[in-house]
Amino acid sequence: MIKKAIIASFAFFAMSLMALYTARTKEVSSFIPAMETQEAPVVVLELFTSQGCSSCPPADILLDKVKREFPNEVFALSYHVDYWDYIGWKDPFAQPGHSLKQREYNKKLGYDGNYTPEMVLNGSLHFVGSNKVKLHEEINSHLKEKAQNGVQLRNVVAGINAVSFEYAATGDLGHKLLRAILVIDERTTEVKRGENKNRTLQNSNIVVQEAYLDLEASAGKASIEIPQLVLESDSLTLVLLVETEHLDITAAAKAQVKR
Repeated sequence: MIKKAIIASFAFFAMSLMALYTARTKEVSSFIPAMETQEAPVVVLELFTSQGCSSCPPADILLDKVKREFPNEVFALSYHVDYWDYIGWKDPFAQPGHSLKQREYNKKLGYDGNYTPEMVLNGSLHFVGSNKVKLHEEINSHLKEKAQNGVQLRNVVAGINAVSFEYAATGDLGHKLLRAILVIDERTTEVKRGENKNRTLQNSNIVVQEAYLDLEASAGKASIEIPQLVLESDSLTLVLLVETEHLDITAAAKAQVKR
């Protein structure tokens, strides 16, 4: 089963996304990319989910499982949407920008509306997030394809309010951006109300912050803010994606955040 919702692209959501995407740093780094490129096959999974959706926990579990099965090749991202909050449980990780991001993907992919759980792979196709057979078929298929770009991360370190890092990208970078994503590796929540009432949910790969960076140079330094919902006990991962203007993902890298 999936849960469907028709989400209008309200000006509020557009303003929220614009504010999210404008965080950027343009300082050039001494980080010089290695001679060899990092253009190995890549699979980026973006799961749109909600703690208020009874159909979502199996997809949440599946996303974490495939990340562990393919620790180097698969980049797992869990975007919690806010449009099910009204039915009784406010998802603590939900953001309006996540719902808008999903809407933009579905507009691109020709699907009228949003649904959960939805899996988007490399920004180029979507399917029900709990469909294990489909997921493994697509992973195995895409792992046979060479990535268009390469990207590397170095010196990923958390400060008081932000994570700083260095990056280097290879390949044709024309009309492309870097998307930096801060992820909580795992968090357990006792749900008190809504469709998952009295369930203890274990969510992983939780997206809590994003920033888009101009690729004016192939290497540089940047930072991404640590939001207040991140706890001292949380283990964090930084994911860096190369993305086209049409939302296709052409490269990815990840690193644990030193805290």
